[in-house]
Amino acid sequence: MTSEHLLAAYQTLWLNRSFASKQSMTSEDQLREAILKDLKDEMTHPRVRQTPHVKYHLGIKRILNSSLSSDEKVALTSLYTNLLDSCI
Repeated sequence: MTSEHLLAAYQTLWLNRSFASKQSMTSEDQLREAILKDLKDEMTHPRVRQTPHVKYHLGIKRILNSSLSSDEKVALTSLYTNLLDSCI
């Protein structure tokens, strides 16, 4: 599965969220940056941020409850897991 396809699938999970489209970044880098931003809860005020483990749980729950294909769910879950390990 291509990184462009995974990025598009990830973007369908968050309809109202804007994603940085930096010309110098590959779609894989954009996807990794978006997931890390979610795990670190950077879109929330610092006083109410949740831990990466809580954000991981919420992200996986959102992925599993989505209408994405099984392959997309597995790929995004795997990426979330790998990035959580590097985040903590």
